[in-house]
Amino acid sequence: MTAFDRRDLGLLLLRLGTGGVLAAHGAQKLFGWFGGGGLAGTGEFMESIGYAPGRASAAAAGLAEAGGGALLALGLATPAAGAAAAGAMAGASAVHAPNGFFAQSGGYEHAAYLGLAAAGLAVTGPGRISLDHVFGHRFDRGWMVPAALAGTAAATVAVVGARYARVRRQQEDAQEQLFDEEGARYNS
Repeated sequence: MTAFDRRDLGLLLLRLGTGGVLAAHGAQKLFGWFGGGGLAGTGEFMESIGYAPGRASAAAAGLAEAGGGALLALGLATPAAGAAAAGAMAGASAVHAPNGFFAQSGGYEHAAYLGLAAAGLAVTGPGRISLDHVFGHRFDRGWMVPAALAGTAAATVAVVGARYARVRRQQEDAQEQLFDEEGARYNS
């Protein structure tokens, strides 16, 4: 029989808490549970904040959060689960960044914390009270950590960069329209 130490218990608590919150958050997007918008409502929201196409963006974010969160809670495929969840939270942080750090002001505090906790679990591993341990770490190899984090980082940079370009274009178009309206008013 294996004795578990404080580290294993601590990792279990961190995985259950972080993974549970992420899974619930993703279920809001995917299924409309817990007061969420489901794919249709979340897709419209994603489109309005520059993630396009909206429904596909909602599905990707929801799967990364719900799937990554559930896998983190179980301690299964921990490098991929943590990386996926961290990438989703980086995308959420990008949306909230203009509001500053603190969640009280609509900032990125909560999303950043969840992303860092998920990435930390990807790097640290799940501990011995996990399905990864039960399966002999078949889905939790050392080489998987940098591969999962690098792949997720590349995808996140591409998606957030495309969103930033769309939002900037929308702002420029709105500003041009405002100047056109002002010019028409002064010329009439």
